[in-house]
Amino acid sequence: MNDRVTPPIHALPDGEAELAVVLRLPWEDVARLGQEAGRLASQMQRPVTLDEAVSHRLRSARAAAHAKPAGEQAAGAMPASASVSPLPSRAPTEQARQAIERINGTA
Repeated sequence: MNDRVTPPIHALPDGEAELAVVLRLPWEDVARLGQEAGRLASQMQRPVTLDEAVSHRLRSARAAAHAKPAGEQAAGAMPASASVSPLPSRAPTEQARQAIERINGTA
């Protein structure tokens, strides 16, 4: 038996679609998304949510993939040598606390 449920897709007035998903991510990835949201907020001069940062990242990766010849890496993909420095090894509770502080801007 298949217990998977197809998540609802909502059409938006601007011609896009909205799909809600649940992702399990390591705290380091959450911290990187927080940094991305911070960069976007600085550019847009307004607060930016993590889901907005993810949407922006996915859109820029899709646009870059269409613009580049096959075989080249999309700009939206984060290579291991990305400019965002990885978080040093710490206890999981300390990682979580610091990631949340970075996201909230209280670090």
